[in-house]
Amino acid sequence: MASVRIRHAYEARTRGDGHCVLVDRLWPRGLSKERASWDEWRKDLAPSTELRRWYGHDPEKFAEFRRRYASELRTPSARAALRELASRRGAVTLVTATHDIDHSGAAVLARVLDRA
Repeated sequence: MASVRIRHAYEARTRGDGHCVLVDRLWPRGLSKERASWDEWRKDLAPSTELRRWYGHDPEKFAEFRRRYASELRTPSARAALRELASRRGAVTLVTATHDIDHSGAAVLARVLDRA
């Protein structure tokens, strides 16, 4: 994989985005499927509902969220999905509706993919 990028679900797709993947468990609020600008939706790579609710996008909990989410990504099904995504050639853009990208599941996932 050449590079992993992250962008907001509400931003327009750019030429350099490559393969775009929505990595949120929930569909972005207020965005129609016709306006969606990504190639696939990988709910299986999103944090679990329980973890997402516990975290609540509280930056003070991010270190623990990152640890727990990384643990979830070690399950056999998540590892298979990660391998599939990491095997893509060219850029991959992780798409999220999270406002704070630096403290998001997409940021954790990008780090994991960069290391793969």
